[in-house]
Amino acid sequence: MTRVAQNRSHAITLGVIAMTLIVAASNVLVQYPINDWITWGALTYPVAFLITDLTNRRLGAQAARRVVYAGFALAVILSIALATPRIAVASGSAFLTAQLLDVYIFNRLRTARWWLAPLVSSALGSVLDTALFFTLAFAGSGAPWITWAIGDLGVKLAVALTMLIPFRLLLAASAPVARSSATP
Repeated sequence: MTRVAQNRSHAITLGVIAMTLIVAASNVLVQYPINDWITWGALTYPVAFLITDLTNRRLGAQAARRVVYAGFALAVILSIALATPRIAVASGSAFLTAQLLDVYIFNRLRTARWWLAPLVSSALGSVLDTALFFTLAFAGSGAPWITWAIGDLGVKLAVALTMLIPFRLLLAASAPVARSSATP
């Protein structure tokens, strides 16, 4: 395996581990509301978009999708054990859809100003994720899921804006890696 291929493999593995941990933690934390408007999960989940965007920036859309798929599978398994099956299914559905949208939008905007791709892709992904997740996880449960969804979306958008700081700081470290001829 070439040095470039080893670096790509290592970066993807780190992305999968980070994605799995952040999504599993968010699925546990979403079960604990701060109040009738916000759950603890809203504070952690937007980091998943940072992971996806940094992977996309460094390794491209195909590698970012690999991180999303592997992180999705592992996080759903962990979430079934750590949260409820309903939360796990809702999270998996919303996560996969929103993260793939994020990858697509980020990739389309990657040559624009440094902040545009991560901000727009994370914001649109957050809207989709929030709508799907809260509907699937809590509709009909008696929980104040609509206000949680509205509050969580507001927090997710604020955190997405805040995530521009680490994105900018890591921009040089996430410069695109050259592809080796052995890498598909």
